[in-house]
Amino acid sequence: MGSAPEQEHPNKAFGWAARDSSGVLSPFNFSRRATGATDVTFKVLYCGICHTDLHMIKNEWKNAKYPLVPGHEIVGEVIEVGSKVEKFKVGDKVGVGYMVGSCRSCDNCANNLENYCPKMLSSCNSIYYDGTITYGGYSNFMVVDEHFVIHIPDDLPLDASAPLLCAGITVYSPLRYYGLDKPGMHVGVVGLGGLGHVAVKFAKAMGVKVTVISTSPNKKNEAVERLGADSFLVSRNPDEMEAAMGTMDGIIDTVSAHHPVLPLIGLLKTNGKLVLVGASEKLEIPDFPLVIGRKLVGGSMIGGIKETQEMIDFAGKHKVTADIEVIDIESVNTAMERLEKSDVRYRFVIDVAKTMKPSTS
Repeated sequence: MGSAPEQEHPNKAFGWAARDSSGVLSPFNFSRRATGATDVTFKVLYCGICHTDLHMIKNEWKNAKYPLVPGHEIVGEVIEVGSKVEKFKVGDKVGVGYMVGSCRSCDNCANNLENYCPKMLSSCNSIYYDGTITYGGYSNFMVVDEHFVIHIPDDLPLDASAPLLCAGITVYSPLRYYGLDKPGMHVGVVGLGGLGHVAVKFAKAMGVKVTVISTSPNKKNEAVERLGADSFLVSRNPDEMEAAMGTMDGIIDTVSAHHPVLPLIGLLKTNGKLVLVGASEKLEIPDFPLVIGRKLVGGSMIGGIKETQEMIDFAGKHKVTADIEVIDIESVNTAMERLEKSDVRYRFVIDVAKTMKPSTS
């Protein structure tokens, strides 16, 4: 290490990076490694904006490595493959999510759970095996080991499928793992944001009855009429909550802000499961309601590579995509400000190929 970013590797690259905790993104010249024997190099076409990107660029998790190029909902077209690559060829449409590396030898990796590997490397802000920082998808191209690359089905639009590589797998994985994917089951989805709206779509595609649980009554028409939820529950309405007590097999809680979980536990049937994916920092979980109903509170974080491919193939078969607002890279800072205010329906996606131009600085 010690070299300037644009001199670390042989291939010149460009993107947009944050330089400090202000989180302001601006053009950034850097470099990427040459295509290795097992690497796939692809031109980035679109990259989704996740709330995690906002946390990272503002150093809210206290681990930012600046300059920081965010982006882990990345789709593009293969332009070069290494000599030992078997699953991809030039011209393939591909995606990369949150991971670009793992130890490949621990129990988690052996069981296709690379996302829980203690040595998992993220698409940005990690230290790669060669000692350099990983730079994410707000950039013109990526070089990624083929194991961590996903085939994008031909029948999925690339822009609206990009968020599935994070938001999509984050809700798909717990629906599958916790057995909340059986036709006829009743599942609640807390929050109708970037994660929640995709959870509704996946659960409905699985044949599940879905109730959206929200603090905002004005989201009812959106949830039921446009996204296809079966019912809508205002969590601040005690009468509605009381009427729904003990009716749900499971709940996917996508809310990252502090909120009470006791009322949600009350909505569960005996043996019901409340699954947290929003990563709220402070949740108070009472034990007595769990004990008397044999209920479970669990968590889930993205999914392994095998399951991510399964998810995207399922999405292709059932035409599940994210609802997006496509932006140009010049609007990315405004988009971050709007994201912080939850002013997006439901995911920003950067048109990287058409709007990101090389920096001359």
